[in-house]
Amino acid sequence: MKRRLFIASTALAAVGARAQVADLNDAINKAGRQRMLSQRASKAYLALLHKVETRSAQQVLDKSIALFEKQLGELKAFAPSPTIRDTYEALDGAWGNFKRELTTVTPGKDEVAKVVKLDAAVLALANQGTTQYEAASGKPVGRLVNIAGRQRMLSQRMAKFYLAGAMQVDAAASAAEIAKSRAEFLAALEVLRGAPEATAQIRQELVLADAQWMFFNRGLLRLEDAGASPALMSDVFVSSENLLAIMDRVTGLYSDLKT
Repeated sequence: MKRRLFIASTALAAVGARAQVADLNDAINKAGRQRMLSQRASKAYLALLHKVETRSAQQVLDKSIALFEKQLGELKAFAPSPTIRDTYEALDGAWGNFKRELTTVTPGKDEVAKVVKLDAAVLALANQGTTQYEAASGKPVGRLVNIAGRQRMLSQRMAKFYLAGAMQVDAAASAAEIAKSRAEFLAALEVLRGAPEATAQIRQELVLADAQWMFFNRGLLRLEDAGASPALMSDVFVSSENLLAIMDRVTGLYSDLKT
């Protein structure tokens, strides 16, 4: 399985290439990407603790931190209202606490619960900002950018909780979070596929997402059936990166629509 997968870090290297936020669709895209980065950073942290895909995991962690900070500055500067600006000021503080834990504390199992708690605070504020930008847009396509962008976060959230569960960090809660995210991910795929705004290119990317989802979900289910192993954790890590890359393209395609 692993040979048929590719690490998506390279595919995401060009993400955020626009120096500033172009418009409200782009703001929703980048704000939603912040949600994903909170979960992706924790996923990479856990992979390093497991000693799984260590080189790739370190690259993912470093790039996630750099991209989060870059986009945070852009979203704060673009904020069209004091309310949105206040959200990003609060996010800046929550992010500082999270980043400090990721980068200055020696990784260890005892720190995992704290990392997961801190990423939840970042995720909540990033989601609040995304919702506020969607409301400022007031257009149907803004909702679709938000939904597509949330799929990126869910892919990383499931992988993160897989790795947390494999470490026996509140395994029952991790399994429940995976199940909840799985249901939301599948429901959102149907919304994106059925949207009148979906172009032929978007539908083609969603077909690729369906195929990659099968690989990814198979790995998630194996934790319940057979427990975790380094090979299975590696498969989940890599397939989550692949699914992320596809959903990032879908989000970008919806963001580029001007309807």
